[in-house]
Amino acid sequence: MRLSSLAVIGAFGLVSCATQSAPPVLSDLFEGEPESAVEALNRYYATIDPASLPQAPEGVSLPLSEPLTRVLLASCNDEEKASPTLSTLAGEEADLFLMIGDNVYGDRDGRDYANNQPELDELRESFADLAESAEFQAVRAKFPMMVAWDDHDYGANDGGKHFPFRDYAEMIHETFWGLGDEDVGQWPGTYYARTFGPEGQRVQVIMLDTRFFRSDLTATDQYNAPGKERYMPAPEGSYQDMLGSAQWTWLQNRLQDPADLRFIVSSIQVLPTVHGWESWDKLPDERQRLFDMVKSTEAGGVVFLTGDRHTGFIYEEAGVLPYEANELTASSLNVSFATESDEMDERQVGAAFPPENYGVVEIDWEGRSLSFLLKDNEGQTVRQNDIAFGDIGVE
Repeated sequence: MRLSSLAVIGAFGLVSCATQSAPPVLSDLFEGEPESAVEALNRYYATIDPASLPQAPEGVSLPLSEPLTRVLLASCNDEEKASPTLSTLAGEEADLFLMIGDNVYGDRDGRDYANNQPELDELRESFADLAESAEFQAVRAKFPMMVAWDDHDYGANDGGKHFPFRDYAEMIHETFWGLGDEDVGQWPGTYYARTFGPEGQRVQVIMLDTRFFRSDLTATDQYNAPGKERYMPAPEGSYQDMLGSAQWTWLQNRLQDPADLRFIVSSIQVLPTVHGWESWDKLPDERQRLFDMVKSTEAGGVVFLTGDRHTGFIYEEAGVLPYEANELTASSLNVSFATESDEMDERQVGAAFPPENYGVVEIDWEGRSLSFLLKDNEGQTVRQNDIAFGDIGVE
C-alpha cells in the first residue's frame, strides 16, 4: 500500500507548516476541514485496510491457565541481518517469549537514518522482512509471545508523543502482531497486560508503552560526554510525562489485580542513572511516580524487564520500592556495538555484557525464588542473579 503522490506531498507540507490548508485528497475524505496536520494525516490513515499491512505468521496461543516457570526476553533485532542469537533462543524450552522493543529497525536504511515520512514505507517493509525471516518464523511457531515497541519499531529514533505519524505506526504494529482485535487495539498506545497461572502461582506481565505519550527529553549540554551522551534528567519542576494519563490510570488498576509475581516490561531502562541515553531517569518525576505507584497499590512481586541498550545488565536496588527492586536488561539480539563495557552503576550486579544476548527468567515455585539469566549467542549463561520471593514482597 502506498499513499498517492499528492497525499504524500500534501502531508509533508502539513507536517512542516500546520497553518497550511489541507490538500483536497485528504480533506475530501470527511466533511469539514481538518483542524491540524496530524488530523489530516489520521483521516487518511483511517481509510487504510489493515489487511494490506504486513502480518506475522500465526502464533501460539498464550497459556493463560498454566503457571509460568520459564520466560525468555530479547530486544534489538535488525531484520536486515542474520540473527544467530535468535536461532539459539529458538532452541530453548520456555512458556513465553517477550519481544520487548526494536523488534525491527524501520526508521533507517542500513546505518543511515531515513527521514520520517507519512507513508512509513520503510517501517512496513521492515515488518514484512521480519515475517519472512526463518529465525523469526521458528520462534513464532514455538513460543507464545507478548510484545512491546521501542523507537525503531515505533518509526522515529528516540521518538515520543510528537511523532506525527504515530497513529499509523500503531496500526502497523498492532496489525503485524495480531493485536488489532484485542483490548490493546481499542485505545491509543500499545500497552496491555496478561495474567498466567492459578492462584498462588499467578504471574502478571505488564507491557508498557514508553513511546506514544512520552514528553520530549532534555538534550545534553555535553554531547558524548560520559553520563551525558545524548540526554540529561529533566530540570526540577518541568513538565514530564512518560505514560500519559490514561496509561497511568490503567497501570494503577493493573497493579491492584491479583498476582503473585508481576513483570513490568519497559522498552527503556528503569533503575540505572549513570548513562546519558534514553531511560526513566531522564524524566525523574515520572520514575518516582512509578515507584510510588507500586508502593501505594501495595503490589508485591514487581520486577522490571527492559531492553534498548545494546548491552545486557542486571540491577538490584534497595529503598525505591517497599522491597528490593530488580531489573534485567536483555539487549541485543544482533546489533551489538562492543565486546566490553566499563559502565558500572551502583545498582549493577556484575559487569555489563555488550555482545549479542538474550534473557531468561526462571521461576522456582517450590523453592520460592526466581533467577535472572543473561545468555550469549550460543546459549551459555554469562550473568545470573537469584532472587528469593521474600526479597521482593512475595509471601
